[in-house]
Amino acid sequence: MGSVSMRSVVLALGLVALAAPQAGAQAPAPAAKATKKPKKGRKKIKETVPVDIGVGPAVHMLTGPFQEDQMLHYGLKISVQAIIPPEIIKKHHKKIPKKYRKYVSTKHEIRYSPSMFIPDTLYISPKTNNTGLYGVTLNPLTIGLTPLQTPRLSIDLGVILTYLFIDADPNGVNQKREDEFKDVPDEAFTMHFFRPGLSLSAALEVPFSDSFLVDVGWSSALYLPQEINGDFLALGDIKDSIWHIGQAWLRFHFRFPYEASI
Repeated sequence: MGSVSMRSVVLALGLVALAAPQAGAQAPAPAAKATKKPKKGRKKIKETVPVDIGVGPAVHMLTGPFQEDQMLHYGLKISVQAIIPPEIIKKHHKKIPKKYRKYVSTKHEIRYSPSMFIPDTLYISPKTNNTGLYGVTLNPLTIGLTPLQTPRLSIDLGVILTYLFIDADPNGVNQKREDEFKDVPDEAFTMHFFRPGLSLSAALEVPFSDSFLVDVGWSSALYLPQEINGDFLALGDIKDSIWHIGQAWLRFHFRFPYEASI
């Protein structure tokens, strides 16, 4: 066996002496293991809520040169929402954090969109005169008022994002009003309109049954002006740009029961 140094032996004996109980002292009793109480998770309660899917035709007016060329452009108005009725809100009111309870009414329904990526509008408008456009508007954030409940009148202010592919032949515009639209191209062109904006809308919704409703409405969307035939960063004069889109719609709503955990 190999030799062991004196320093190692002394160190080992010292550790043993410290670990041993002193004369006349009682050895400490082994500590009792703490028993952990199982955590009680919040019990999920299943409730049936309606899911509202709305779709219907929409017409659009692009203020400026394109309106002179072709007044109306077409598309679809879309909505997907979960409807939380007043009785469920009242039943589970204590689950709402205290600091938010005063903002939640137990007398009116709450409407909730499950995703910001669900389109608000699809533009599907082939050329009927000289301009065709295709695109989408997203509405990720909306705040509103409901001054009337039945029929339901809503007034909303929303933050929107719109993309349009525009296929234009503006010769009709130039021939009609050459002096006003001097900067509009003389030849056919395509452009990509891409802008954030603000939308102010009003809608009247009429229920025909618990599962079928119809609403009509109007919205005005204001954007940073994008120059006709310009790129995304091109800011133009109001008269030669796209800066406002008006929309009128008729939308049909269908409601289906859905079981959700609350």
